[in-house]
Amino acid sequence: MITIYHKPNCSTSRKVLQMIRDAGHEPRVIDYIKQGWDREVLADLLKAASLTPAQALRVKGTDAAERGLVGADDATILDHMVQNPALVERPIVAGPSATRLCRPVDLVAQTY
Repeated sequence: MITIYHKPNCSTSRKVLQMIRDAGHEPRVIDYIKQGWDREVLADLLKAASLTPAQALRVKGTDAAERGLVGADDATILDHMVQNPALVERPIVAGPSATRLCRPVDLVAQTY
């Protein structure tokens, strides 16, 4: 099973979702902006992707800098990501072969 943590109005996320479908898979799609994050689930997902919260922090188009998150410790960043799901870089895809932050989009092929 492939799961994409998706933001529908993000062009990169839409492109990755289409790539998964074009490869013949119908993923489970989780709109994490609407659903939000459970802290433990997000921490486990980042660990599976070999990412720290700092590496998965979305700065562009967010208020991460204003929140003082650039250079903050991982626990603080993770707390803010749970409070504001848009602070998580996207899309993250969890598949049978790997979990990846799919930027660039070609990384999605490593997940299935």
